[in-house]
Amino acid sequence: MDIMKPIATELAPTGDEWCYEVKYDGFRCVLVWTKDSIQLLSKREHDLTNQFSEIIAFCKKHEQTFSAYLPLIFDGELVILNQAYQANFPLIQTRGRMKRQEKIQQEANKRPATLMVFDCLQEKGKDTLQLPYIKRRQRLEDIFSLSPHTYPCLLQLVEVFENVEACQKLVFDYKGEGVIAKRKRSIYKKGKNHRDWLKIKNWRIIQGILTAYDHKNDYFTVSVYDDSHTTLIPIGKCKHGLTKSVHHVLRDFFQENGEKVNSVYTLPPTTCARIRTLDLHQHELREPEFEQLTPEIDAKQCTITKLKEDMAMFPKHVNITSLDKTYWLELHLTKRDYLVYLREISPFMLRFFHKKAVTLIRCPDGVHGEIFFQKHARESTPEHITKHVIDEEVFIICDSLEALLSLGNQAAIEYHLPFQTVTSDTPNEIVFDLDPPSRESFHLAIEAAINIKQLLDSFQLLSFIKTSGNKGLQIHIPLPENSLTYEDTAIFTKAIAWTVEKKHPNLFTTERMKNKRNGRLYLDYVQHGKDKTIIAPYSARKTMDATVATPLFWEEVNEDLHPKQFTIKNVVERVKRLGCPFASYNQARKKQPWERLLEIVRSD
Repeated sequence: MDIMKPIATELAPTGDEWCYEVKYDGFRCVLVWTKDSIQLLSKREHDLTNQFSEIIAFCKKHEQTFSAYLPLIFDGELVILNQAYQANFPLIQTRGRMKRQEKIQQEANKRPATLMVFDCLQEKGKDTLQLPYIKRRQRLEDIFSLSPHTYPCLLQLVEVFENVEACQKLVFDYKGEGVIAKRKRSIYKKGKNHRDWLKIKNWRIIQGILTAYDHKNDYFTVSVYDDSHTTLIPIGKCKHGLTKSVHHVLRDFFQENGEKVNSVYTLPPTTCARIRTLDLHQHELREPEFEQLTPEIDAKQCTITKLKEDMAMFPKHVNITSLDKTYWLELHLTKRDYLVYLREISPFMLRFFHKKAVTLIRCPDGVHGEIFFQKHARESTPEHITKHVIDEEVFIICDSLEALLSLGNQAAIEYHLPFQTVTSDTPNEIVFDLDPPSRESFHLAIEAAINIKQLLDSFQLLSFIKTSGNKGLQIHIPLPENSLTYEDTAIFTKAIAWTVEKKHPNLFTTERMKNKRNGRLYLDYVQHGKDKTIIAPYSARKTMDATVATPLFWEEVNEDLHPKQFTIKNVVERVKRLGCPFASYNQARKKQPWERLLEIVRSD
């Protein structure tokens, strides 16, 4: 099937005739859906139906919703989502190569694929190709208006933006692949013989050293130094982007001066270049292109640390300073390492900060130095950070990437959140803090969590669990806004804590005095109260080992779990590989049987 392909361009067009979509990084596919069959085809017409059977199963399960519009043909991008605006291309690529159905099903259960639909080529068996895009889009919105609000939803409609800056900001913040600009009045034209769909990629700009040239394939090897400047680390190969004349000069330079082994010429590390790329996966640049040669750059400046910083894409207008300052002495982790962590984890972390006043623990000399708490905005709080005034107190709302990085630049290591938003006096979540006496007693937290989970399941309450980032575990129960008061939740948390304590009095206690706990785990239900706080999901902790308050899947809560397992060095890779265990947190609010719970806690 011939599909309409976007044309690469550097700048997004503007004006009322254009609208914009997020470009996702996956496999371009069409879904052919009739009353008798459902087929998923790649842009080269390879049948992907069996390899991504979860899409087919989802369509069959919800066929009644779409039945009035069948037969349908959707055009879209098949992806595995990290988060709303970023797909994981290595994972979808791996899935695409799988052949064994057993393995395919295992991976589909762990990280299901999603078809992000952006066009409708046929509706009720009639071609829509000659309709203008804006009318095809309206057809799509009508079709999806009754689509299931389930999680995960494996058939989603790509969002459309009228404002290019808004779309580009989302793509930048979420580190998406790029933007697609679409002319509203354009018909669906097969191939690239048009100027109606334009793609603008979200490039990462890096500096690299050209260390080798292979005359067989015309590629140059790009490398960077390790941080000791003793070893060169290859990070990929690049050939496109230079003008023909510059490319020839560079090629001739390697061939005339390089040491030849087989088809490869190598040179000492002196020639540098600025390169743009979409990603760095397993030490390999993705779709690299030359921007220009940079003879003025000293090769010693091209290090693996500088590469990580460039790949992070810090916002240009955020004032970031003293990146080499040590924050974790024993681990040799610097402010740069920490800010890179915040930048990469921000799409997963910031969703929990919505309309909540944050309390910070700042460590200006690193976690080994003096610390202080900050609850209110100060003169030093950057202007672009949102503030909220309550009874003349000015609170900080960390609701953007810029705010998170600015506070991180001011050495905010820990972010603590209340249980209510600044616009409400009632909680939108319940949290049980399971606090063992030491890390060596972490097994008590595991045992307590399993016991509480059983009780919550008996109430049909959806619960989520994370490490505290220190020595315990914390169980979160999302609530609809204004459903229960703090008085209601206090009755419930006390009842749960007392039930678990009564069942295992030698293991757990609700005793607040530490000297009376006698080595038992403290079931801290009192901590859940108005204006009290809990460590935010994905916040680092001021521990010597740079641990993180890490969301878990319930099946991970077993004897293999330990409190030092998750740090700023591995949590980003973990969440991209496994997905976020709290991904359905907001959807769970709507499913909670809070009316039944309210009836129980308010009964005599």
